[in-house]
Amino acid sequence: MFLLAFFALITERIVGYPDWLFKRVGHPVTWIGRLISALDSRWNREGEDFASRKRMGILALIVLIGCTVAAALAIAAVLMLLPFGPILLVLAAASLPAQKSLETHVEAVATALRYNGLDAGRKAVSMIVGRDPEKLDDAAVCRAAIESLAENFSDGVVAPAFWLGIGGLSGGAAYKAANTADSMIGHRSPRHEAFGWAAARFDDLINLPASRLTAALFVVAAVFVKDASPRDAMRAIRRDAKHHRSPNAGWPEAAMAGALGIALAGPRSYGGQMIEARYMGDGNRTNLNFDDITRALKLARVADALLISLFGILALLIWQF
Repeated sequence: MFLLAFFALITERIVGYPDWLFKRVGHPVTWIGRLISALDSRWNREGEDFASRKRMGILALIVLIGCTVAAALAIAAVLMLLPFGPILLVLAAASLPAQKSLETHVEAVATALRYNGLDAGRKAVSMIVGRDPEKLDDAAVCRAAIESLAENFSDGVVAPAFWLGIGGLSGGAAYKAANTADSMIGHRSPRHEAFGWAAARFDDLINLPASRLTAALFVVAAVFVKDASPRDAMRAIRRDAKHHRSPNAGWPEAAMAGALGIALAGPRSYGGQMIEARYMGDGNRTNLNFDDITRALKLARVADALLISLFGILALLIWQF
């Protein structure tokens, strides 16, 4: 299983998910999203009471995970019957982590700020975060991009790779289904507070190991990145991670903030509503620029190399013993 995750990470790191393939057949996340939308539309009835909608949300999550696992098991079985089956299985698994696309989107924010100014930076960062872009200054745009990099490196790279290593293609696909459900319905909105409760809580649970592993990767990566501090990363994790609104996001964000000597998170505006939150890290928060995004990308690239190496070592050890 870890060997599959190892080769999937290498493949996605090199080629990503081709645009031509997405235009022709979509992506596993879009397929999963259609099922979630259908379940939400049919089972999340606004006339029902809170408890009933909560039960239907639990059932919807069970159906979603069950259908995803069944489909992944069937796909894996069919692929292994074909010529070059293991290679095809790796290509299928490589659709689950998102190293290349995450780096591309975050790098676009730095490029926009560097060459086209604040308005372009706001537009670029609005593609990866949900906060109100018109209220962001240069430093806030940079913080938003770096926070997104830290959190999505955990959710979009480490977690799917971890569950690929634990459960093969079906494990990785099940994680992706649950994480997509949290993104789509795991909100405390009038429509989804009850129906999305199970999706949100389950996503918190399955992201717990990856968020801690991501923080550790950032700490070790700081050893190899100029002007980054592993000691400050560890201090920020111990002090700040527990204060984040999410039980998981604080770990990679605090590690990233401490390693780079900056402050992340803090108060921000969503849909015109100001959300009060603690800062992660006690470094620079007001004078960040596109160079800080570039530094964060360097740290993430080293952490990614460490992650790939770790899975390669685990696969070798399992093969040996």
